[in-house]
Amino acid sequence: MSVDGPVLPERLRVRARRLVEIEGVTVSPETLAELRGSLPRRVGVVGRDPAGAVAVAGQLHDAGFLVELHTDADVGEVEGVQVRRLTDAGPPMEVADSLLSLIGHTPMVRLDRMGSELDCQLIAKLELLNPGGSVKDRPALAMIDAAERDGKLLPGGTIVEPTSGNTGVGLAIVAARRGYQCIFVMPDKMSQEKISLLRAYGAEVVVCPTAVAPDHPESYYSVADRLTAETPGGFQPSQYHNPENPAAHVASTGPEIWEQTAGRVTHFVAGIGTGGTISGVGRYLKAQNPDVQIIGADPEGSVYSGGSGRPYLVEGIGEDFWPTTYDADVVDRVVAVSDRDSFTTARAVTRSEGVLVGGSAGTAVHAALEVGRDLGSDAVVVVLIPDSGRGYLSKVYNDGWMADFGFLRIGDRTAGDLLHRKRRDLPDLVHVHPEETVRQAIEILREFEVSQLPVVKAEPPVMVGEVSGSVRDRPLMEAAFRDPSVLEQTVAEVMDPPLPTVGAGEPVEEVVAHLEAAASVLVLDGGHPVGVLTRSDVLDYLAGAR
Repeated sequence: MSVDGPVLPERLRVRARRLVEIEGVTVSPETLAELRGSLPRRVGVVGRDPAGAVAVAGQLHDAGFLVELHTDADVGEVEGVQVRRLTDAGPPMEVADSLLSLIGHTPMVRLDRMGSELDCQLIAKLELLNPGGSVKDRPALAMIDAAERDGKLLPGGTIVEPTSGNTGVGLAIVAARRGYQCIFVMPDKMSQEKISLLRAYGAEVVVCPTAVAPDHPESYYSVADRLTAETPGGFQPSQYHNPENPAAHVASTGPEIWEQTAGRVTHFVAGIGTGGTISGVGRYLKAQNPDVQIIGADPEGSVYSGGSGRPYLVEGIGEDFWPTTYDADVVDRVVAVSDRDSFTTARAVTRSEGVLVGGSAGTAVHAALEVGRDLGSDAVVVVLIPDSGRGYLSKVYNDGWMADFGFLRIGDRTAGDLLHRKRRDLPDLVHVHPEETVRQAIEILREFEVSQLPVVKAEPPVMVGEVSGSVRDRPLMEAAFRDPSVLEQTVAEVMDPPLPTVGAGEPVEEVVAHLEAAASVLVLDGGHPVGVLTRSDVLDYLAGAR
């Protein structure tokens, strides 16, 4: 793009041969709108007049273009613009100055196989192709840019953030380029791949328990706050409350979706974590067309879909509190999706579309399919793919892990078959709560004629993360016989560790292997504890099977 019309010096003119030329030192809003449909995402600006060139470059940057300013003059640094001094008469090299300049402008692809039974178009926004592998690269850069601008993050400082992994990677990339240290605090349900990845960037990783309240001293939010206060030069971007998080998507992700669909998008579907992505994209799209429907995809148990924040296995989305970065007024509908549907859909996307996606992408695609079933051929559903499946190879794409939690069936005779053959006059999961007394636990043991109970924090259906421990009849009665006051103690004070677990789809041989070392095992189906098996249950099943 020439900002000086036809009178450019030859060395500038040669440099501009591959670029679009317009006249003038400013670009009208009308012209910008036209250019969005004709210019490539990376735009070069050349000109003899430094002030004019800088002005146009700034306008184009604000409009969402990646801008290079080619000039003989010393114009210094221009915010958001790559300044290149002209040292030869040849065309510019297509080389980025840093990885940070490659964030955003991700492509879109039709999911025609996953959406083969839909009348509408199902299109994926591939945020997994960001340099850090996720949509979180966008707010990570925006939050650090703002912190530097506002003097909250000083040279040599330390970035401290609670993260499920992806925001941490984005922050680590920025930190590596700009010389900051990083401390990331993660819940213990996150994959080892994510922990190892953050450490690969030189970050310190602190792991905290998942199954605690957000305000608990050991929660990853509380630990991050403490470490920020204790670390000299510590700065916490606070992605759950930082307005730069949704603003990054207003400035980039939303405009990209609008332009890539030529304004035809009718529905946007994304998982809800911090709320930044769905809120920012939603604000932009609704500003262009108020009729665009914004749909959140949420794990069962998360507060966004009406849950209480009970634990779930899918990573990176859902919350047990309400972040201020989430704008509920923008979201038209929230679809609750089970862990089972999230993981099986993710595997289906990978194997049918060739796009390796994570579990939260499975959540979003499942919700998009549910929404799409009721739409006609004029609808365009865009689903955001937040990250790659490379961070979940040990979980979602590991058949053993999937079977352990009851998401896959392996073999002809399974733990679920054994459980189905048990006495049907028993509740599905005979249990006791941590706050109940030992006397009450003994009464439950006697009433249902069982020898052990899992200790759970809620009423079934519960998630595996809500299992606190276990109690057995003999130790309880022996303790109560020695000291009758034990009867009035809470179960939490006397309970043993949780029972070993086995997936409902795992073979009977796996149950037997566990029972060689333990008196009983807890059976999981789709991540939910559904019953207990003992040695006598196995014997009864085998006797009946012959």
